[in-house]
Amino acid sequence: MLNKLNFIEELEWRGLIHDITPGTKELFDKQQVTAYIGFDPTADSLHIGSMVQIVLLMHLQRHGHKPIALVGGATGMVGDPSGKSKERNLLSEEELDKNLKGITAQLEKFLDFKSEQNHAEVVNNFDWFKNFSFLGFIRDVGKYITVNYMMSKDSVKLRFTGDVGISFTEFSYQLIQGYDFYWLYKNKGVQLQMGGSDQWGNITTGSELIRKMDGGDVHALTSPLVRKADGGKFGKTEQGNVWLDPARTSPYRFYQFWLNCSDDDAINWIKIFTFLDKATIDELTAQHQAAPHLRILQKALAEDITVRVHSREEYEKAVQASEVLFGKSTKEQLQGLDEATLLDIFDGVPNFPISASDLKNGIQIVELLAGATSIYSSKGEARRAIKAGAINLNQEKVASEEQLVGGSDLINEKYLLLRKGKKDYHLVVAS
Repeated sequence: MLNKLNFIEELEWRGLIHDITPGTKELFDKQQVTAYIGFDPTADSLHIGSMVQIVLLMHLQRHGHKPIALVGGATGMVGDPSGKSKERNLLSEEELDKNLKGITAQLEKFLDFKSEQNHAEVVNNFDWFKNFSFLGFIRDVGKYITVNYMMSKDSVKLRFTGDVGISFTEFSYQLIQGYDFYWLYKNKGVQLQMGGSDQWGNITTGSELIRKMDGGDVHALTSPLVRKADGGKFGKTEQGNVWLDPARTSPYRFYQFWLNCSDDDAINWIKIFTFLDKATIDELTAQHQAAPHLRILQKALAEDITVRVHSREEYEKAVQASEVLFGKSTKEQLQGLDEATLLDIFDGVPNFPISASDLKNGIQIVELLAGATSIYSSKGEARRAIKAGAINLNQEKVASEEQLVGGSDLINEKYLLLRKGKKDYHLVVAS
């Protein structure tokens, strides 16, 4: 236990509860609770849209309760209509297996699977559905839930009234997820299912199934879907989703996503995505509001979540990379960047190719600026810029138009970074 707060009270002050069944808070006062959340295996990595659900499981475990993460090997073959305007492409068993392994490895970074009191578990619903026949399912499970009940759910109603409609495959999803809840209740002692607010219909179908099939009393809890204050979709950038896998979203881009969030978002997200206590968050918020230009909340948020998802080392590299972008780094720090991070930082800046052989004996900076590249249209213009102190090579001011640039100046033996003025960057690529 981290503090005296009940698990539900912890979620309440952090703004992490959207819907909750009566009696859930009292349940946590009485006993250790086993709860689960399902994760959709549509890719071999989770993205930050999944972080709220991961955080819920982490809070659950930190308060002494037992978390179970269900990775839907079976439901991933069907597709959840919740929040979807059209049916998605279904995955093959091979794709699902690859995705399941990737997601499981990520969950192991956040949850304790070795605790003697409340170790986490990952389960795959394919394990109990693989031998379940279609006739057996509709006979033994389907008879307990009416079509009227299933059609009353918002996720289904929206598709019925839309142009696309809904297939029987997707229509059956809530019954399949409902059986997951029943199976975990019977075999793992699960008393609570959690999820995003769009999952309320699926979760309550499960609790209804448990009541009718076994007379059991279980609970449901959903968290709000995170939105940006400006109405934009959370977790999306120009490059697409912000993934937890560093091969998909580099630690630098991950860090930048949080660092660049708005003040309004930072005030909400620091409660949702970090484990800082209320007193610390209140103090950080007060400091931020007194000097918003310092971006205190954004920095605290970006540090906390980047360290947790990646590592302290990757966080420090991301901070260093950010300093490079704003011209606050040294030549040595620039040389210390790996190629992927360097290209991430300067994605979109003008690139100029140059032959590595041209650098073997050195090339004058003026020739580089206005001959080998077209950064300046004339050598005279380049000379005037140098005399004005407006040119930097690898973050060091160019003091003389006679300065030679050679192979030893290359970053990662391949790149030269030139800056005109304060922010006008150019990348020279030797090959």
